[in-house]
Amino acid sequence: MLAVLGAGVIAGAVNTVVGSGTLVTFPVLLAVGLPPVTATVSNALGLIPGSVSGAIGYRRELAGQGRRVARLGVGAGIGGLAGAILLLTLPSTAFESVVPALVALALILVVLQPRISRHVRRRREVTGEPGHRGGGLLLSSGLTLASVYGGYFAAAQGIIYMALMGMLLDDSAQRLNAVKNVLVAVVNTVAALLFLVVADFDWTAVALLAGGSALGGQIGATAGRRLKPPVLRVLVLGVGVVSIGQLLLPRLA
Repeated sequence: MLAVLGAGVIAGAVNTVVGSGTLVTFPVLLAVGLPPVTATVSNALGLIPGSVSGAIGYRRELAGQGRRVARLGVGAGIGGLAGAILLLTLPSTAFESVVPALVALALILVVLQPRISRHVRRRREVTGEPGHRGGGLLLSSGLTLASVYGGYFAAAQGIIYMALMGMLLDDSAQRLNAVKNVLVAVVNTVAALLFLVVADFDWTAVALLAGGSALGGQIGATAGRRLKPPVLRVLVLGVGVVSIGQLLLPRLA
């Protein structure tokens, strides 16, 4: 119980600042004896308070982003529901090969994001095109597809969100991080509502994760907003590399 509670605190903080908290909680749930699907659905429900707590902690950065959050949240909800359905219908190994490659691609985008953003700004200055303030169809569709993955497993989901928004939106990393926390909360909530109807939960694990992640969300928000964009980007990269290693390790063993 202490291990699950501690994992919840760490995951809540990590999810709020970067993402990938599931890579902390999921192995712990498996280690204490939960079956993979039960661990996945219990994890999704238990981490919702952490996502909500992180979003509340970033409420100052969310100011003025209501329309953006609402528009992107619709796609996140649809994608999260689709991912949850896939989890209940596909074999547990279905995304095994895709996930590390997806995270690696997101990390490449994080590294290239400043250069891509500068190139886009220069091109708009030359052509006089105003561009899409909301990221356009590419961002909406990309986040919806990422949310399908989030509803299925959620590991490194936040990194993918940050990579897409950082590349396609001209805004500060902290404001985009605030949006990321809301989108993650939407995906987890939609998926968990479906799981409540058709899946079995371990309610002790859910309660421990919920309490721990809510506390961790506040810790993450307090620490995360103090990070400068380059530091935040390095942190995203570091967590992403660790995530890829953890995802590949069982296959190499």
